[in-house]
Amino acid sequence: MTTKEGGISDLWKKEDWWAVWLGLGIIGVAIGFFYGGSTVGPLAVSPPQDWTALTRVWAHFAASWTWYVALFLVFALVFTVSTAVMGHKVAHYLPGFALIYVVSVLILVVSQSRFFHTYSLEAPLVALILGLLVGNLAPMPGWLDASLRTEYYIKTGIVLLGATLPLTAIVTAGPVAFLQATIVSLCTWLTMFFVGTRVFGLDKRFGAVLGAGGAVCGVSASIAVGGAVKADKEHVAISISIVSLWALVMIFFLPLASRALGLAPGVAGAWIGTSEFADAAGYAAAQTIASHSGTEAAIQTFTLMKVIGRDIWIGIWAFVLAIVSSTLWEKGNGNTANDGAAADGAPSSGRPGVHAGVIWARFPKFVLGFFVASVIMSVLVASASPDVAGDIGSRLISPIKTLRTWTFVFTFLCIGLTTRFRELARFGMPPFWAFCVGVAVNVPLGFLLSTVVFKDYWLAVQ
Repeated sequence: MTTKEGGISDLWKKEDWWAVWLGLGIIGVAIGFFYGGSTVGPLAVSPPQDWTALTRVWAHFAASWTWYVALFLVFALVFTVSTAVMGHKVAHYLPGFALIYVVSVLILVVSQSRFFHTYSLEAPLVALILGLLVGNLAPMPGWLDASLRTEYYIKTGIVLLGATLPLTAIVTAGPVAFLQATIVSLCTWLTMFFVGTRVFGLDKRFGAVLGAGGAVCGVSASIAVGGAVKADKEHVAISISIVSLWALVMIFFLPLASRALGLAPGVAGAWIGTSEFADAAGYAAAQTIASHSGTEAAIQTFTLMKVIGRDIWIGIWAFVLAIVSSTLWEKGNGNTANDGAAADGAPSSGRPGVHAGVIWARFPKFVLGFFVASVIMSVLVASASPDVAGDIGSRLISPIKTLRTWTFVFTFLCIGLTTRFRELARFGMPPFWAFCVGVAVNVPLGFLLSTVVFKDYWLAVQ
């Protein structure tokens, strides 16, 4: 049994909307403190940068431990309340999040040492590696599952990311990002679909889900398109697993290749945004480039390509493929076995024709929060007097960046803890090889577009 998607209850029942409310709420509070003559800087606490002696770390925690407790209470309150409203039990979520928070503190401490900075091992990447080791070598307690809200944490972080990306960059490079993403997405999806269905004999619905996972936005696209075409739940799970595996590979490959080829940060970020398969993984790769270059150009161009260029395709792909599935793949077969697997709002053989509302139902709402955050901060910077504008970076934007880092550390720790390499092997090789062929098209094509065709646009993003 499914429920209608896109209703008013979605505003407090869906992670996408909660990520918007939480991200914009944090930004709103930060702005309120700033114009009240204060700052949320003390709450946006973080271990000392580039430390070499543990005595410095001890001194920091001795002076700031109350702020770490306060930050935990704030995060725990907003995440626990919102997940409770979405239908999850507080008793299941809170203990797990407390553990995630404590481990994240330790990750931030370790990653901000001089040794880890030297090798560009940033906090999100350290969180991922630790999560993978623990998740694959030790049994995970069942009570931890409720707190592993990977999508929620990353979407909240992306909304906060909007506050650090000027609107001018979106206006200037956004259309280019959309065009580049369109070219790559179409080529990648067509490759994966036709290789999967024609060469390896996969079901067309499975091929559509697999292609969407590689061409648009990994997990979210696989789920949305899986519901739209009424794919088997197992097929969606396989697609997500393969996407996750390749996303992990690209976290390491793309930054190393970019540095070996001497790519400018903005160009490297665009390539990552084109060729990475998940928002969280792409951010980690872009953060590695940013750390090495000392500028956030790679993060900005990655965000333009991935969030603006590719993520907004989710609703469109779901709508188009829902029409194709209901009119061609399901025509006359009377198949209703998978109706229960369809996501909310997806068409089924027993329902009337597909409607345009599917686009809105599948549209990633956190992208709207990202845009709003960018508009708000850009207007504030543009309208501020010279003396106030000078403080915006240090007292307003900098704390938001720190809170953004916390959400990304939560994200990558959860990704690592939920990725099981042994489970990937049981799905068989044909879907994997079909996806690999798509990767072989996606990565070189993204490189060509980023470094040659649209290079000037990405170099201009600072």
